[in-house]
Amino acid sequence: MIQAILFDYNGVIVDDEQIHLRAYRDVLRTEGVALSDEDYLASLGMDDVAFVRAAFARNGRSLTDEMLHAVIRREHDLHRDFIKEELPAASGVITFIKEASRYYQLGIVSMAVRGEIDYLLERAALDGLFVVLVTAEQVTKHKPAPDCYQLALSMLNHKLRAERKLPLLADEFLVIEDSPPGIEAARAAGMRTIGVTNTVSEAELRKAGADVVTANLGDWNVDAVHRLFD
Repeated sequence: MIQAILFDYNGVIVDDEQIHLRAYRDVLRTEGVALSDEDYLASLGMDDVAFVRAAFARNGRSLTDEMLHAVIRREHDLHRDFIKEELPAASGVITFIKEASRYYQLGIVSMAVRGEIDYLLERAALDGLFVVLVTAEQVTKHKPAPDCYQLALSMLNHKLRAERKLPLLADEFLVIEDSPPGIEAARAAGMRTIGVTNTVSEAELRKAGADVVTANLGDWNVDAVHRLFD
């Protein structure tokens, strides 16, 4: 029986992969680094550091640590500017998260940085609903490595033990992801999965092993999770 739901952030809670693509393309262009749609999609699951290093390497460009962090800061600033007027988070997804928080332990497992996540959660009035947050600062291996999901399981069980509650098994976790590397990471950690077609096709998510694929997470509710996974 599902006891906890872990959400990816970019492409799931906030449908902003195309916004990140636009921001990174604009920033990298000023450095003489090209970024195609295919290159971006092939890098899903990476944190910003791995992503920028891969982009420079593909273009045969050298990269200092100073340049690396400057590019990431500029992309974050540009992304935040792009979503300043309108938050790319569907009302149905927000409603589902709020409903799910009354029945399940919730967490976020993302290769985004904590500040980026906190900014959106506050704007969407979702702060305080997630008991576990795993971000890029906490892991050294990005998706599809299972480390981030294994860490989420460990963190949640530590919290439950402190509350004198029974710890959870991996197959009691449901993971919601929008990319094949995310699905593969969750499956490698022994967790159940829903793939959301915000970023890639249904076929790609099913090939990665998603248990269920949906076009719209906003159509989901607690009863649907119960019927399909319990």
